[in-house]
Amino acid sequence: MMQRRALLMASAALVALSSIGLARAAPQVRGTRRKAVLAGARAPIDIREDRMGIAHVQARSRHDAFFAQGYLVARDRLFQLDFDNRRELGRLAEVFGPKFAEADRAARHFHYRGDLSAELAALPAEVADCARGYVAGINARIAETEADPALLPPEYAITGMRPLRWSIEDMLRTRGAGAGDADDEVRRAMLQARGQLDLDHYMDPLRPAWSFTVPEGLDCAAVSVADLGFLRNVGKPLPFEQAELARWDRDVSRSDHAAQGSNAWTIAGSRSATGRPILANDPHLAIGGASPRHMIHLSAPGLDVIGAGYPGLPGIMQGHTDRFAFGRTNFHIDQTDLFVLRTRPEDPEQYWHEGKWKRFETYEETIAVKGEPAQTVTLRYAAGRPVVAQDPQHGRAIALATTAMLPGANMQFAIIALNLATDWDSLREAARLHVSPTNLHYADIEGNTGWQAIGFTPRRPRHDGLFPAPGDGSFDWTGILPVEDMPSLYNPEQGWIASANAMNLPADYPYRERIISFSWSDPFRHDRIAEVLRAAGPHSIEESVALQHDVQSLPARALRKLLPPRPSPAAAPAAALLQGWDGRIGAESGAALLYELVVPELSDRFRKAVIPAEARDLLTSVNLSEMLHALSLPDPRLGADPAAARDALVDAALAAGWAKAEQLAGSDPAQWRWGDLHRVTLRHPLADIPAIAAAYPPISGGRSGGDGTTVMARGFNAKQGYTVRHGASYLMVADVGDWDNTRFLLLPGQSADPASPHYRDFYQPWLSGEMQKLPFSAEAVRAATMSRLQIVPA
Repeated sequence: MMQRRALLMASAALVALSSIGLARAAPQVRGTRRKAVLAGARAPIDIREDRMGIAHVQARSRHDAFFAQGYLVARDRLFQLDFDNRRELGRLAEVFGPKFAEADRAARHFHYRGDLSAELAALPAEVADCARGYVAGINARIAETEADPALLPPEYAITGMRPLRWSIEDMLRTRGAGAGDADDEVRRAMLQARGQLDLDHYMDPLRPAWSFTVPEGLDCAAVSVADLGFLRNVGKPLPFEQAELARWDRDVSRSDHAAQGSNAWTIAGSRSATGRPILANDPHLAIGGASPRHMIHLSAPGLDVIGAGYPGLPGIMQGHTDRFAFGRTNFHIDQTDLFVLRTRPEDPEQYWHEGKWKRFETYEETIAVKGEPAQTVTLRYAAGRPVVAQDPQHGRAIALATTAMLPGANMQFAIIALNLATDWDSLREAARLHVSPTNLHYADIEGNTGWQAIGFTPRRPRHDGLFPAPGDGSFDWTGILPVEDMPSLYNPEQGWIASANAMNLPADYPYRERIISFSWSDPFRHDRIAEVLRAAGPHSIEESVALQHDVQSLPARALRKLLPPRPSPAAAPAAALLQGWDGRIGAESGAALLYELVVPELSDRFRKAVIPAEARDLLTSVNLSEMLHALSLPDPRLGADPAAARDALVDAALAAGWAKAEQLAGSDPAQWRWGDLHRVTLRHPLADIPAIAAAYPPISGGRSGGDGTTVMARGFNAKQGYTVRHGASYLMVADVGDWDNTRFLLLPGQSADPASPHYRDFYQPWLSGEMQKLPFSAEAVRAATMSRLQIVPA
């Protein structure tokens, strides 16, 4: 019955696409002019849309510029931002049923429970006003769909949803927090209890070098995976994502998340071909579902900024103003801690903190459930920290401290503040609002370049955040580091700055007094970028474009050095192919395909060789950089003759990888091509609903080079196939000062409507690396204009 209903819904969706949808998103005709009368705008707004579907907004106030952004992103991506909003608010079960109640409850645990009016009052007035404009713009589009439901994307008819109106209070309330490194803290405590903590570096090496110290009073033997409570399911696919849910594994999910990152570099005019700075940025996020970036150009008195933002987050995250370019990559800050609370035996609703028994703060929430009675749940907090697990029998409870729940941690407003900045100093001042760990890159028209690490960094006077800590108050945080105490560079002598999620604390940074993090991404992408940027000669825009698409693999170079001098007959063909290879993970390379099949085999064998069986339940993978380093030594843990053992491991992995290649790509290595396995397929996030899949056919067929370690990051997880899972859906190379020469790409396009010409128009250019120029000046925008829209206040 359910299957028949889904097929009928799919047919209805296709009819909707063929009639309403095509009219809704007709191909652009140059010179088209439209007018929209909308409540919430304060004055007329002129919008020009170019051939790529990018809107160039000219408003009379900054409030109205952000109003236009909210309206346009809702027009192009309504279901995406509405669905994300529902997920953050914990309101999925009301439209999808009881299977979603667990996700709703977890989301509501991370709602801020403090004074929202005080939070709003603490925002800079101009930032709050722009946020109100953004919210009003989204609601103006929703009002249009309420008046004419034919404007709704097909997902709404299929799912029975209706868009939720937005409010600035909800933006203050939803903090989007997650588990952070809680599972790492639990793992280390459990390894310590087993006497196996010395093995942890194989999975998660500490950077910079550091010695473990167990917090005084922590009983490591009492720590277990159960202490993670509902955090164990954070990040789990939602119930309608059946294929992902069936194969979901916490450890695979963890490694997937760790592999995501971004690249950015800033080149001073003294090192560029034009004498102007260059700023390049390509943020690496999930690939395969909804596009995580939407582009726009916002102009108003005191504001002129263009680039890409996240649907539902006001402002532009990567781009440039008329005065400076800015980019970002993930910095690493340990922003969470698990605290072990002692609860009162006779009343487990009380916990010991700061020398006295305190009662948990409790909040009752009602979760509406489609087809069933509403569920009432009780959420507990200890000193404002969500209680994630309780064990009254043993007098324990676990609370998660996260910077996202601190007063003032209003990340949803931080990007507006950055966009309103006018120079380096005001940008750093705006960064005080920025919660998320970020390497912020900067280059201005006066020739200055800079890098500032930003994000809320907790002060831990008594511990380092590597283990759970007793929750009696003695290990509590004592504030956050101010921006001026975070690492930064300004006009460095070497003439370039690069970040790619690797450990980049300056050599003179006092990290022992200002603990930031010990977990960073492997340095492969950063080191390859540095290798190119150190090369002599002026650097051109085209060379930065080429570097963003660079597939030279530093791990592949390291593996070539480990090839056994006398391989076995089964390994000899693989050794010969890799020995003559240039180390490029090209889509047309057979050696690259072999390499990608050999590495998982080697990782599995190395893990079994150095990790005893009784620790493998905790140490579920090995770090690639750590493994290659250990094999190059070779590691004494490999046995009495570690060099011979190393050669045997590599030999066996080569033979197994060759056999796997024959199985997947055929018996003729001359026909092997990495791109044949490494495909780029984009599906609707709800494609497991048949009607959604019918209305939104996958965008597929593309072959890709690269992997998660190359500068052109196209990450995959071998345990779940070879399809690209994360990488740079948005790329930008800014020619600072000659803004119309800035290049960009956006995968797969600006619109989420399959009837739109901008639904997949960037798919092929993205695959081939054909970056486009981004018009910015008034003359370039006029020349690129395809259609115009005027918003008139109601």
